[in-house]
Amino acid sequence: MAVDMQQLSNSIQTSLDELNTFKSTHEASIQSVEESYSERLKEIQDLRKKLNAALDALENTTMKELDEIRVTLQTALKKDVDNCNRLKDELKQLSEAVNVLFDKSKTEIEFIASRKCLDKIEECKTYLKENPVKLQRSLIFQASIDIEQYLTQQASLRRIVDSMQSLTVKMNPDWILTVKRNVYLMSISSDPRQTCRITGICCLPSGQFVVTDECNRKVMLLDQHYNVSSHCDVSGLPGDVCQITSSEVAVVVRNYVQFISVSNGQLVNGRKFHLSPDGHSIAHHQGALYVTSDTALLHYTLTGSLVKILYKDMNYSCSGIVFLYTNKI
Repeated sequence: MAVDMQQLSNSIQTSLDELNTFKSTHEASIQSVEESYSERLKEIQDLRKKLNAALDALENTTMKELDEIRVTLQTALKKDVDNCNRLKDELKQLSEAVNVLFDKSKTEIEFIASRKCLDKIEECKTYLKENPVKLQRSLIFQASIDIEQYLTQQASLRRIVDSMQSLTVKMNPDWILTVKRNVYLMSISSDPRQTCRITGICCLPSGQFVVTDECNRKVMLLDQHYNVSSHCDVSGLPGDVCQITSSEVAVVVRNYVQFISVSNGQLVNGRKFHLSPDGHSIAHHQGALYVTSDTALLHYTLTGSLVKILYKDMNYSCSGIVFLYTNKI
């Protein structure tokens, strides 16, 4: 039985390419796990700082309220004590005057003194009636049990999942999705044209967005509030972009694919490989890249090897978007 050595060699090379792709993908995932770990750790620490700041603010507000109530109560109680001392002093003075008059027995002066004494006694009774003796007053702290119960019921500060799990969504093809529409300014002040043309966008598990700007030949990183937090230049006109790992994307730049990673919040250009023919749209699925040209849909490995031409039609343009639904294109 004759052996086709060329076919055998091609099969070996294909297996080697697949193993290299598998290895590079998993090595990139190892690096991605470490980088995402550091990023998530910082997010947890930042969240703890926010919680501490919120609790400090609640404590300060509560302490201020406590001080205000203390001052109010102390002022009112001190005023009552001062009034009581004044009435006591006045009654003592009248009592001493009565004792003096009792010895001298002067009728006219006795009448005046008795009138003053009766008036002062009546004033004391009226004051005590309007200000009855109360139980000893103190301050009571009634803690908000809602805050304590909520915190004690939480298993952790937030849910942490594998990015691949978070991307696994069971979708009904008959669903109609309704979304809100908002407009955000994403141009960079240093751009000479002061305008941009968005040709591709993808969302990372971190909530950040990677956007391609064909007009200024830039790739931009947007934070969760759609502010440009980082950007990098490419040598050609960037088109579509797709996610490779949780911190790496692939961008079609006409005749090549540029890999860009997110490291410490910054975009960093990485490896690239040549395309023939020029590409427009790109998608990634299980270590495979799918690229559209003007007339074809092509399958590449992550290392840039052309696996096969999946579809080709010289009569129609295939430069549209590559969309992956489960295992279908």
